[in-house]
Amino acid sequence: MTAEEWYSGGKRLATAGVNVFYRHEGRGEALICIHGFPTSSWDFAPLWERLTDRFDVLAHDLVGLGRSDKPKQNVSIAMQADVIEALAMDQGIYKAHLLAHDLGDTVAQELLAREMENKSHVQWLSCVFLNGGIFPEAHRPRLIQKLLISPVGLLVAKLATERTFRRNMRSIFSQQYPPEEVFIRDSWRLLTENSGLQMMPRLIRYMNERWQHRDRWVSPLENSRIPIRLINGALDPVSGIHVANYYKEVVPNPDVVVLDDVGHYPHVEKPEDVWDAFMEFHGRLPSHRVYN
Repeated sequence: MTAEEWYSGGKRLATAGVNVFYRHEGRGEALICIHGFPTSSWDFAPLWERLTDRFDVLAHDLVGLGRSDKPKQNVSIAMQADVIEALAMDQGIYKAHLLAHDLGDTVAQELLAREMENKSHVQWLSCVFLNGGIFPEAHRPRLIQKLLISPVGLLVAKLATERTFRRNMRSIFSQQYPPEEVFIRDSWRLLTENSGLQMMPRLIRYMNERWQHRDRWVSPLENSRIPIRLINGALDPVSGIHVANYYKEVVPNPDVVVLDDVGHYPHVEKPEDVWDAFMEFHGRLPSHRVYN
């Protein structure tokens, strides 16, 4: 599915003070997909047909990315979570599973923390994490991330080019499954629309938030009330096998699937393996029902 096909099939909604792009399709139990930085909900296109055959799926562009609003202000994880809760309720979703990647992992952790504190508007049934900075102490940011969060972040963002974006993206994919040129080109276009590059230093402050809220965001994993699985691309230099191993040390009774030949974007690189691991997990859930 091309980017334009993806966006032509979605809608926009004003919610929680911002306008967001979203797609809501399928039937079955509700599933909310949360994408990562610096790409968009289009990341889930390789899985979309299979997901919507089994679930009532809601995916949106995080604030500051894709074709959601790109405000001239810092965007917190709490704000991203507020938008998801408001969007879910607008769509009549009050119980849902989660599938999250990268920055989306952190947003999912905030949502799970709210439920532990009895402050959630949605009941979360399960969560599957893909590669992301679940533990700040295990996260290995790339140079570009360190520069964006530094005092020269805005200048670095302004100087960014499609060529540097391509190089940085290719460095976090596996060599066996590199990103297709169309993925690089259209992801760059979506990133830069509506002065999007200026959002980069405002968004990437989530790396600091991970430290500030570390215990609160890790607690739902250590004391989980719901089934959780990590599907990890081992070759990811940012959050690969080292995070999977750390997860096994920190989380009681860890459920981890390691994809040995995959990098940071497992659902883009090898969607078939992600789908198999995702459905094997969901097939064991007591509440799961298969829709044909």
